[in-house]
Amino acid sequence: MALKATIFKADLQIADMDRHYYGAHALTLARHPSETDERMMVRLLAFALNADQALAFTKGLCADDEPDLWQHDLSGRIERWIEVGQPEERRIRRACGRADAVRVYTYGGRTAAIWWEQNGGKLAPLENLAVLNVPATASRALGELVARTMQLQCTIQDGGVWFGNETQTVELNLEVWKEPAD
Repeated sequence: MALKATIFKADLQIADMDRHYYGAHALTLARHPSETDERMMVRLLAFALNADQALAFTKGLCADDEPDLWQHDLSGRIERWIEVGQPEERRIRRACGRADAVRVYTYGGRTAAIWWEQNGGKLAPLENLAVLNVPATASRALGELVARTMQLQCTIQDGGVWFGNETQTVELNLEVWKEPAD
């Protein structure tokens, strides 16, 4: 018998002063049985950093042809393709061909650094790709914020991110490993 996903609810308040985006999102997240709390919270962070009314979580780990998050325009064209973790180089290349902008949010400390050492040179020519790393201490701290029902706030200003709940706040600065060409 297959294990079922665990459902989490998150009320997320976002104040992104860098993009002038301010919004409240009532989100339902399905955590795959093989997904850790840390990875789920990095997915939630990726949502906050790219927040838009059209941005949506996908089937994620359950679907080979979908990212963790994506955003479509009204015609169905993929505007943003967002991956979390260390996806295969071939998968990223395919995403760059399908979407206007692709973002990869890595985490995991040394394993993420090794992934980048192995793939960075091959991914460098992809003009619509950005790769950002969540430092290991920050991703672990994000994992500690998990509850079945979460009230979260995210503030983004001058490249800094503050993500937290009523009792804890995680301050982090993403490491930019690759920026898009534009």
